[in-house]
Amino acid sequence: MPKSRQIVTAAREPAAVVIAKSIEEDIVLGRRQPRERLVEQDLCDLFQTHRGDVRLALFELEKKGLVERIPNRGALVRGLTPLEVKEIYAVREELEVMAVRIVPFPVDPRDIDRLEELQRRHTAAVAAGDLLTVFYSNLSFHQVLFGLCGNACLIETIDLLAQKVYGIRSYANAFPESLDRARRDHLDMIKALGGSRRDDLVALTRRHLKPSPEAYIKDYERRFGKADLAPAH
Repeated sequence: MPKSRQIVTAAREPAAVVIAKSIEEDIVLGRRQPRERLVEQDLCDLFQTHRGDVRLALFELEKKGLVERIPNRGALVRGLTPLEVKEIYAVREELEVMAVRIVPFPVDPRDIDRLEELQRRHTAAVAAGDLLTVFYSNLSFHQVLFGLCGNACLIETIDLLAQKVYGIRSYANAFPESLDRARRDHLDMIKALGGSRRDDLVALTRRHLKPSPEAYIKDYERRFGKADLAPAH
């Protein structure tokens, strides 16, 4: 079991929010595996708090699609099947391509500057092996990128689908070549935006989504076999 963690709420965040963030970080960094049980009493001991805070945290994570509750088993880290991953990424690809197709050109230089700053943070995190900052700087980069399309409904839907697969990002991030490829993709996306090269941006958007599901499905099939193609329950 992980060592106990003292809840620090200097910013006046509720304990449940702090717990949810900590568990989310464990999931996105691969410290908690798909289908791993999240036992309430263990979490109470870990965070030195009571069940009310833990249950609220698990409820928030369930809303994000990171945790699922199964009758008679309790809460588990959501374990997406290969079929579910393929379906989610098929929809993500079409929505993200839709977003970059409607980004108005030319792009404001201030937006290019913002993306370049986020990418400098991402590049530094990759070099330092700081996978948590890699995750969040990558997330911020894409939120800014797709935010340029200006369609609030599309932006929200892209964010919601991205949340559903937070837990599989660590599988590709475990390989240095995948991290370097993501870094290079980001730089090429910025160049395509700056040069108003929409076809290049679309191609990069499609390519950029491939490593995470491929790595996750390969690991899933190694652990559970290839026969489980139905949604996990």
